[in-house]
Amino acid sequence: MWETILWIAAVIIGVFGVIRIIQRDFLYGAVLIVVALLVGPGGVSVFS
Repeated sequence: MWETILWIAAVIIGVFGVIRIIQRDFLYGAVLIVVALLVGPGGVSVFS
């Protein structure tokens, strides 16, 4: 169950990161994408 919640959170954070990059806020967008990769259970999760 936690993996599903973390995966959904990572997707939402990643989408916001891409939106910020499209809006030319590259630093904040990159930070959000890195956070999404750290939170997501498919990546290097900080919770496991």
